[in-house]
Amino acid sequence: MNLARLDLNLLVALDALLRERSVTRAAEQMGLGQPAVSAQLGRLRRHFHDELLTRAGNQYRLTPLALQLKDRVRVALAGAERVFAAEPDFDPALSTREFSLLMADYGIAVLGPGIVALLAEEAPRTRLRFPANTPKMVDAAAQVLINIDLLVIPHGFVEDLSHHDLYRDEWVCLVSAGNTEVGDSLTVGQLETMPWVVTYHGPTASTPAARQMRMLGIEPHIQVVTETFLTVPALVAGSNRVALLQRRLADRIPDDLGVRALPCPFEAGPLVEAMWWHPMYDDDPEHRYLRDLVIRAVRIDAADTALRQI
Repeated sequence: MNLARLDLNLLVALDALLRERSVTRAAEQMGLGQPAVSAQLGRLRRHFHDELLTRAGNQYRLTPLALQLKDRVRVALAGAERVFAAEPDFDPALSTREFSLLMADYGIAVLGPGIVALLAEEAPRTRLRFPANTPKMVDAAAQVLINIDLLVIPHGFVEDLSHHDLYRDEWVCLVSAGNTEVGDSLTVGQLETMPWVVTYHGPTASTPAARQMRMLGIEPHIQVVTETFLTVPALVAGSNRVALLQRRLADRIPDDLGVRALPCPFEAGPLVEAMWWHPMYDDDPEHRYLRDLVIRAVRIDAADTALRQI
């Protein structure tokens, strides 16, 4: 296909039409008149040999081809925006760039404050976005990381991407402080009988420690499933439930929340948290700056952790 023959402004129109599913709303969003956007829709229909938007009563629905195009158009536009926003010399103090980091709330709790503090000091005009972290996003990491700067996640979920190891953590078992059936330690037998709070429970969504537990033949009785680590302590407190949680996060739980952390009674391998990015950004100066900043945020957290343990 000869791109020189295409009006790439049609990408903007296609994106607005597929998101708004309305010529009128797309025109308002683009700041154009409705006749102009109707004409662009006509050109798009002729190009794709597809209606793209079909009327169903008082609404428009996307055709199967339009549904396929919706995410691709977003990727294409984001890539174009990054191309034309590139500068020969990157100066953090002058940059108005938006950085995006895809990570679980565990990672945000551990590294977020340090990252935000460094950006506020060095690049005060930039913006930081934490998109919603979902198993679907992780499964499509190679595609997602075209538009999102970094994915922070332990080893074992993605591969064939550029990465840098950030820190190691360990897993602990969380129980209620008032659970009199549990002493200073847990047994494997108790893990098999106690009700569980688990995170990201699904065919491709699970924590590394939960997978290791099942490999050892420990089948938990799952009572609660949550997709945020920060909600785990409250779901354990005041109950006979048990959960796996990262040590760095467990150390941040307020004493008055009514939970306690105990060693795992099985060999739960260490959690190696890493940042991952698309190889196309290996030598991008803005991206290199962000990666270095995240590494420095890890050092800040390590220093804060050492102070808390004194």
